[in-house]
Amino acid sequence: MLDKPRGALARTPARTLARPCLALGRCQLASLHALAVSAAGSLVVLAVLLLPVGAGFRLLPPAARALRTLSDRSRSRAAAWTGIPISPPEPLPAAGRDETARGRSRRILADDGFWRDLAWAWLEPVTGGLLVAVPLSLAWYGAFGALVQPFIWRSIDDGNWYAFVPVRTTATMLAALALGLALIAAALYTAPAVLRLHARIGRRLLSAPRTTRLTRRIERLTDTRSRALDTLAAELQRIERDLHDGAQARLVAMGMTLDRAGRLLETDPAAARELLLDARSTSERALQDLRDLVHGIHPPVLADRGLGDAVRSLALDSFLDVHVEARLPGRLQAPVESAAYFAVSEALANAAKHSGAREVHMALTYDDGLLRITVTDDGQGGADPSRGTGLAGVRQRLDTFDGTLALHSPQGGPTTVTMEIPCALSSPKTSSS
Repeated sequence: MLDKPRGALARTPARTLARPCLALGRCQLASLHALAVSAAGSLVVLAVLLLPVGAGFRLLPPAARALRTLSDRSRSRAAAWTGIPISPPEPLPAAGRDETARGRSRRILADDGFWRDLAWAWLEPVTGGLLVAVPLSLAWYGAFGALVQPFIWRSIDDGNWYAFVPVRTTATMLAALALGLALIAAALYTAPAVLRLHARIGRRLLSAPRTTRLTRRIERLTDTRSRALDTLAAELQRIERDLHDGAQARLVAMGMTLDRAGRLLETDPAAARELLLDARSTSERALQDLRDLVHGIHPPVLADRGLGDAVRSLALDSFLDVHVEARLPGRLQAPVESAAYFAVSEALANAAKHSGAREVHMALTYDDGLLRITVTDDGQGGADPSRGTGLAGVRQRLDTFDGTLALHSPQGGPTTVTMEIPCALSSPKTSSS
């Protein structure tokens, strides 16, 4: 099972409190962002209204760029804050060479993404802005009741009320204090849910049109199919080369040795015996070559015990201190298990070779048709997929199954690799995971 890091129990309450506080701060940022969106949307509408007099053609391109910057920021924040991805539309038409402002404005007006951004800009302050204002209002009013009201209630006349509590005595002041703390707790409790709801509403308004998403899907599937065929051809060539240079060569040598031993059997039995011993040694090496080759194609432990136990086998073979937590309700399809196994193997090898880590935590979970694997090491961080072929190869392997790979590796660590593969279970649970 996955061991908890030292001090995890001590940090748990702080982390539990930090998450809703962070969500509340993000609600504050979202409310300020809604004001900027409203201003950018108003500027775009002004540019559109000025088109008949010509001034709007010069104003529209920069206004549309500013609005797209804000909408892109909202998309990235939705993914980073709540894990809800929003597919962006196609980029705004770029300025052509020697193109007039009138021509570019016309191309912007013909872009579907521009109109979706504009509709979002007018709805965001009403829907998103009011939504994130709910926990903010609770927090600010609660802070007044808990942090200000206890110190000023004596200096206020008898008409002092806090919500439904008339604050005239020490007892009612304490009641107002308790109500303020309850409102702050309610704000912290609702802030994460409000952020998720805000992201879902934004996804409806900010997602690329369905035709754009379908086109991207077709292009992605075409690309992954081509790469899968190339990978398959390269794998077959590797297997053929390994067989030719390894087991096949040893079997040919063993046949020649046996032939020599047969000729010497009558005249020199001692020499024939040495040749037979040599042939047996050659057959053992050929068998080991075949086992290594099979292990590189589909490890026996993976076929027999499933992904969880196969990953545990990798952990036992590593010189790092590897902790594995596998919560898999059953066996996955064999190609998915194979891809996930070799992806984990590559991630573990990268941690051992490049990160300087001493400890690695791996978690494998399956929920709602999605296999999620996280590999976290305590190394120095700073991993960059563009500087090597390891993670790029893992991403290509996952692309074949429409999977994704996300890397978070700040300088100083830790490094977290998150891999997700949409798949279905193929059989009930058979491993010890």
